[in-house]
This record gives sequence, C-alpha cells and structure tokens, in this order.
Amino acid sequence: MDKVIVSPSPHVHSPASTNRIMLDVVIALMPAIIVSILFYGWSELLVLAVSAVACVGLEWLIAKFLMKRPELFNGSSALVTGLLLAMNLPCSTPWWVVVIGAVVAIGIAKMSFGGLGQNIFNPAITARVFLLISFPVYMTSWAMPDGFIGSVDAVSGATPLGLIKEGLKSGSTIPEILSAHGLTASTILRDVGGSAGEISAIALLAGFCYLLIRKVVKPWIPLSILGTIALTAFIFHAIDPAHYTGIGFNLLTGGVLLGALFMATDYVTSPMSNWGGVIFGVGIGLIVMMIRYFGAYPEGMSFAILIMNCFVPLINRAFHQKKYGRA
Repeated sequence: MDKVIVSPSPHVHSPASTNRIMLDVVIALMPAIIVSILFYGWSELLVLAVSAVACVGLEWLIAKFLMKRPELFNGSSALVTGLLLAMNLPCSTPWWVVVIGAVVAIGIAKMSFGGLGQNIFNPAITARVFLLISFPVYMTSWAMPDGFIGSVDAVSGATPLGLIKEGLKSGSTIPEILSAHGLTASTILRDVGGSAGEISAIALLAGFCYLLIRKVVKPWIPLSILGTIALTAFIFHAIDPAHYTGIGFNLLTGGVLLGALFMATDYVTSPMSNWGGVIFGVGIGLIVMMIRYFGAYPEGMSFAILIMNCFVPLINRAFHQKKYGRA
C-alpha cells in the first residue's frame, strides 16, 4: 500500500518562492543598473560589485558563525539588498564606505532582528541614512556622468534637488535656477549628478512594469506615493511657483521613483493590506514633500520610508486583509 502523508492545512501551493521573487526583483533592476553603468562607467560597476558581494558574504558569515543558524542565509535576498544599497550611493563612494553600509544593512538592520522576514526597517535605506549622517562628504559628492556614454569629464556636481535648495537659499527663484542650469521638469534621461537610482526614470518604470506583469508587487503603494507627491506639488506650485517646484520636477528627480517602485514595496517592511498600503504611501509622499520644501535636506525619500516603517505594525492592526474562507 502506498504511503499516505498527512499534514496540516492549508494545502494550497504556489509556484512563487522567496528566491523566485528576489530573482524577479534583480531582473527588474537590470535596466536601471545597465543604464547607470553606461553613464557612470567602471566606478559604478565597482560600487555595485562591492555592495553585492559584501552583503551576500556578510549574511552568510553572520548566519553561519555568529547566529549558528546557516538556514537563515538567503543569498538572493542579500543580493537584492546589495544592489539597492549601491543604487542609493554616489558612484564615487569609496569601497570601504560601501562595506560599512553593507554591515549596517545586513548586520544591524536585518540579521540582528532575526533575518529575512523579521526586520522592521528596510535594510538598504537604513544603511543609506546611516552613511549620509556618518559620511556626509562622501554621500553628497556627486560625480557627473563620465561612463561609456557620458558626455563630460568626471567632475563634482550637485543634483537638481541640491541646486534648487541652494538657489532658493541664495534668493533666486525656481525659474531662474532651472534656466541657469539648463534643467527642465520633463527631464527623463540626462547627464546630471546623482546616484545610480536617479539616472533613468524610464529604466525604473520598465523594471516596475515587469514586476507588475509577474505579479510580484501591487501598484497601490507606488501609486499612492506618486499621487500624493503630485497633488502636494500641484497645490504648493499653484500658490507660489517661484519658490516651490512643480509636479514633473518632483516626480522625476531624486530617489522618488527608486524608493516608490522598489523600496517602499518591500514585503517585510510595508503593510499587508491594500488600504494599509495606501495609507503607508500617502504618509511617505507627504513626508517627502515636507522635507523637500521645508527641511534642511534636498531629498526626503529615505527618511520618509524609514519613518513610515515605524507605523507599519499600527497600520496592520487597523487594516486587516479578509481572512481566508471569510465572506
């Protein structure tokens, strides 16, 4: 007689697995990674390689030798963290600063909570904020594109958001600043200083479309973030266009698209329900715009996501998904 295997419910199986999902994320990041390498060249490739190898290696070492639980090692998840961390850094970041960022992302933000699925804060963003506070010179020294298709020599240049912030402090108006530096709100691909995750909106959107097709993510969090940013920018720009940037500029500059499409949608650190995701996204969008318009930093996406990560447990308590089998 054949052996009968008895196991508890549920008995519904899915082809999706953690490794499969993480591989999809890596594939979705490839267009932006390729564009960043084309624009920033070998220096960007070095940052990507060091970050990826450091994150994967550190997770293996911590799981095997510190926690004595090698089953906690998940190379695909660590690889995604490493790639996302690299895409948040300037291409001129020294290798040892990248390694420190990997230690913070994997050792502190992830493994100290118990590994994949247990962390409260997004590891890559936690590392970026730590590096920004600890090494502000390295983290704000942006190199202009000088890669395989770069059109200028490598020089230090401010990001569009930084130019706006500094120009407003000096008493200039938004139109004057944009005109002086040749910037437009509709810029999609341009040789401007910034991290790898800021160089191409088209590449990021293409990768996100792949995730939607693969049903890896749902659109509610990104749509609520981008919609809130657009609405806030529309209101403030309508009131005072000389001192507040408009919709296109805020959506296409800085880390808005990278954060909204690939980092705020992290399964572990975002709400489980659709309505919870909307609340989460609205909060991120509002905080981003308040930091951009009234804060000391020109960019606010990383801080906004970390702040809203704190509220995810409360959001999950307030907004429940319909229980399986319930009407």
